[in-house]
Amino acid sequence: MFGRHYSHRSAWGGHAGQHHGRHPFGFHGHHHGPRGRGGRMGRFFDHGDLRLVVLKLIADKPSHGYELIKAIETAAGGAYTPSPGVVYPTLTLLEELGYVVASEAGGGKKLYTITPEGEAFLVSNEQPVRSLFERMAEAASTSAAFSPQILRARENLKTALRLKLHGGQLTAEQIAGVAKALDDAAATIETL
Repeated sequence: MFGRHYSHRSAWGGHAGQHHGRHPFGFHGHHHGPRGRGGRMGRFFDHGDLRLVVLKLIADKPSHGYELIKAIETAAGGAYTPSPGVVYPTLTLLEELGYVVASEAGGGKKLYTITPEGEAFLVSNEQPVRSLFERMAEAASTSAAFSPQILRARENLKTALRLKLHGGQLTAEQIAGVAKALDDAAATIETL
């Protein structure tokens, strides 16, 4: 499944779903850390893949841009969060191609809905779309370390420890208390 080349060319150039295996799940993309930005692995999706993912999500449920960002983050298990600077231009392109329409939803938000042309395009790209969502599910199932809840808790612990250690001279009792709290947390995690 990973590393497969599809013969179907996407409407945006290149082969839809074409992957070269640089990432264990076929992604070329940003493997995002706690803030969901950056990464050392290149792009998370190949050219055109994000458009297919966004279009499929809109077909499933008309959405705002922010909802789409969160839906992609959830589908990838927190391993990837697309930036607004990637999602909104993708929505604009889908609108220009006639695959979605945007309606004002109040508060400056736009609600994107798929068009019949967009539905036809999804049908013609059914296999690449299925493959993309399967790979995101695979990434999600193996990326518990990127769970937003775990990342938040880890950052909270690091911040509390940094503030305590740099906040002034610690007493022997405070040092023992911090060490015990860390040891207790480690022991709890090991038994889960």
